[in-house]
Amino acid sequence: MTQNQISLPKNKLWLAAIKPPMYSVAIMPIWVGSAVAYAETKSFNPIIFSIFVAAAILILAWENISNDVFDSDTGIDQNKHHSVVNLTGNKQLMFWLGNLCLGLGLLGIIAIALLQKDPIVIGIILLCCFLGYMYQGPPFRLGYQGLGEILCFFAFGPMGMTAAYYSQTQTWSIINLAASVIVGIITSVVLFCSHFHQVKDDIAAGKRSPIVRLGTKKAAQVLIWFTSSIYAFNLLLVILGTFPVWTLLSWLSLPFAFKLCRHVLENHDLPDKVSNSKFIAIAVHFSSCLLLGAGFILG
Repeated sequence: MTQNQISLPKNKLWLAAIKPPMYSVAIMPIWVGSAVAYAETKSFNPIIFSIFVAAAILILAWENISNDVFDSDTGIDQNKHHSVVNLTGNKQLMFWLGNLCLGLGLLGIIAIALLQKDPIVIGIILLCCFLGYMYQGPPFRLGYQGLGEILCFFAFGPMGMTAAYYSQTQTWSIINLAASVIVGIITSVVLFCSHFHQVKDDIAAGKRSPIVRLGTKKAAQVLIWFTSSIYAFNLLLVILGTFPVWTLLSWLSLPFAFKLCRHVLENHDLPDKVSNSKFIAIAVHFSSCLLLGAGFILG
């Protein structure tokens, strides 16, 4: 927690707790997966797409709320004034509110399965939820072992996009799986960037995040490689003829990527300044995924 956050008025703290921009993380896998499905089958069901987006937002809300609940048990959030538990002072209420969001989200997924008369999507999303629980939930708490980015990659990349693609087509796609690697990496970059400003709190609570393990300077250098990889992989798949050339539209997000890498390199060890890096990463995520999906549709 930075000094700037401590001085924020309560309405700003609530905004920081809700983190509206973060919900693009839930929407973009569905957008790209549905775009690939349309590119390959020329079919699109807007009702299923809309239900899936709403369900994904609710499920991510559950994950965000429950993470604050579980973190309150370890003491890692004692200086996090925008934790929903610290803001309300009622951990039990937040626990059940999170579960309500999860239940409503899963009802949406069940509705999709009923429309399709096919339960496959339910199974995939339940597995995604389990990965989300393992991130911070006891007894796993794999995020404390530095494995959160790996869980994030699979939940929001290959698995999330497979569910989105299947919800539109009731079949599978190698091209969609390839695109999911890009979405998974850039989603993990968002989580990776969220650790830079909280190294002291993580160390105090025994959390071995990738930033703690690598150190902030080396982690900033690793960030450049991971961020660059999404553009390199995109280009490679265009050259191989796997992706349409229009998917190179995602390269228009490069200014945000340059801004992110430069900002973290310059401020990696300055918590007050680097704390906003996750929001720059969200800009990279949103713009690159939005344009990647558009490229498939145009292609």
